[in-house]
Amino acid sequence: MTDLPLGLIAGNGRFPFLALEGARRLGHAVTIVAIKDETSPSLETAAAGDPPAAFHWVSLGQLGRCIAILREAGVTRAVMAGQVKHTKLFSGIIPDLTALKMLSRVKTQNTDALISAVADVLSDHGIELENSTTFLQPLLARPGVATRRQLTEREQADLEFGYRMADTIAGLDVGQTIVVKDTAVVAVEAMEGTDAVIVRAGTLAGPGTCVVKVAKPDQDMRFDVPVVGLPTLAAMVEAGATVLSIDAGRTLVLDGDQLYAEADARGLTIVGREVLPS
Repeated sequence: MTDLPLGLIAGNGRFPFLALEGARRLGHAVTIVAIKDETSPSLETAAAGDPPAAFHWVSLGQLGRCIAILREAGVTRAVMAGQVKHTKLFSGIIPDLTALKMLSRVKTQNTDALISAVADVLSDHGIELENSTTFLQPLLARPGVATRRQLTEREQADLEFGYRMADTIAGLDVGQTIVVKDTAVVAVEAMEGTDAVIVRAGTLAGPGTCVVKVAKPDQDMRFDVPVVGLPTLAAMVEAGATVLSIDAGRTLVLDGDQLYAEADARGLTIVGREVLPS
């Protein structure tokens, strides 16, 4: 147990709530920096729990204010938990001076480059980003089929085909999810997110699709880690998808065993792909 100060830079979804719970279990004194119009207001309520965590709202682009808040709290280690909608990274941002200086150093305007630059600026100010899964190791996907329903031969062929495509696309930082059927790519994720691309694939190809979500070949576990949860299954049900493949050890299953139980109840297959070190 420790009372070491820890910063939590919170985006959307349930990820920040789980990170807060994990940090509390280890006795960290948590300071939360939440992004307006992204982070759920309910996180502020959760922060007031036992023990209470300091809570601050910032606008996307207020990097200097974020750093000032964390430094004032004595934070030297922080985690990023929860995504920011990718479209917001490229529109509607009013950057402060610190963010403007950071943006001037970014050569490629993609998500990885932007967040990596933020991490570098934090480090310049004595704040090191930890792996975002530091407090959530039990929620990382396990290798192998995690559900009662096994893969059919057709689905196995679709996955083997899909892995090659998805790894290539993820390596180009286009997206981390593709949907395949009959060894053809039906839909590729761009900025719309996993759930939206699953539903779109259903409208294009009908039921029987397979969803392949992968980590990037050089996945930085400090940020933008692949995440699935009950909304992912809901999108699959709506689209008629039958299989979800995720990378074992590099994908967060936010709803844990509940996700697998729901998949069993729906007759869906979830498989964790074992990725060998390169």
